[in-house]
Amino acid sequence: MTDDVLKVRVLLVDDHALVRAGLSALLDAHPQITVVGEASDGEQAVELAQNADPDVVLMDLSMPGMDGVTATRKLLALRPEIQVLVLTSFSDRNRVRDALAAGAIGYLLKDSDPQDVVSGVLAAAKQGSPIDPRVARTLLTEGAVGPPPPLSPRETDVLLLVAKGMANKQIGRALGISERTVKVHLGNVFRRIGVQDRTSAALWAKENLQT
Repeated sequence: MTDDVLKVRVLLVDDHALVRAGLSALLDAHPQITVVGEASDGEQAVELAQNADPDVVLMDLSMPGMDGVTATRKLLALRPEIQVLVLTSFSDRNRVRDALAAGAIGYLLKDSDPQDVVSGVLAAAKQGSPIDPRVARTLLTEGAVGPPPPLSPRETDVLLLVAKGMANKQIGRALGISERTVKVHLGNVFRRIGVQDRTSAALWAKENLQT
């Protein structure tokens, strides 16, 4: 996607109509973003995503019926190219972990500055991992005591590019290796630093490596 040609297409998912209206006004006011649909629960979100063709789904977690974590998992099983960005009031560790494990690419809080939400949507569309600093602290204070095993030079290269928001295919091209090899290196990195997803890995890199 080139920002100067195409708009980022966003689907809003929240059970409060007032929240959706505010987000819609905020995002539609940006020249590079257009809101293509609104859903009031997870089931409707999964259905609308098939027709609205969004680039980014801005997903609440706590909703009646199908919650945001379940909706994220089901939506990405059908449309893995869509980026799901969580926007919720909850920053407890279990909810964050569940959302990221379901495939969410980022995690923002509803009391964030409005411009941080706009920036997060734009970053998610480019496969970045926008995450609220308070949520990052929750994740970074978790884990084993003591330093992780050292990464190999190639694993470090891969992790640094993950931290820059690059997809596996882009990393492979940049390093001259296959996408399959990138996945193998990432699996090793996850095990070494004690994380389960690329968002947490990117956070770890930003805290522990010179990015």
